[in-house]
Amino acid sequence: MTGPYGYPAQQPGPPGFGYPAPQARPSGATAIIAAVLGLVGALASGYLPIRYFIELPSGFSLSNLPGFALVELVLYLVAALFLLMGALTTFFRSLIGAILLILGSLLAILAVVLEPIAFRVPYRIHLDILLRFATFDGVLRLVMVVFGLLGLLLAVLPPTFRYLRWRPAPVQPYRPQDQFPQQGGW
Repeated sequence: MTGPYGYPAQQPGPPGFGYPAPQARPSGATAIIAAVLGLVGALASGYLPIRYFIELPSGFSLSNLPGFALVELVLYLVAALFLLMGALTTFFRSLIGAILLILGSLLAILAVVLEPIAFRVPYRIHLDILLRFATFDGVLRLVMVVFGLLGLLLAVLPPTFRYLRWRPAPVQPYRPQDQFPQQGGW
């Protein structure tokens, strides 16, 4: 059906009949909470190796540490880096932020779980330190595990990815309904 001057007629009607349905902006609650948990996890994960580096005694170097201990410290630092980058990019609504949060959370949890092997401590003593809140480092490790699990859970939820993938529709130029573009004339 054509309107005046041969232009297609604009037919008002419900969405789906000639007009696209407006897209509702998805809630970003899960993404924002996952990013905040990622920031806390990055601080906790980055604090531990930095403290170990600062407290190295005089005349002692990193080469004196066992190989597993160095791997453990690198795991903490890489987890902190991934969590920090993931949290910041999630705040800027980038999809890679959720992926970095997932990887960082997994690395932080893996670092805590593998720590008794790296420092040759029985798991019984390691869990005792974690669950008794005996030391500040034990509390940080527990924070890393709990916030890592919560951040991982929130980062993999579909609403998080829906929020990070959503882009608003481009704004159409305003033109009153009965007005048509002017044709060039003499």
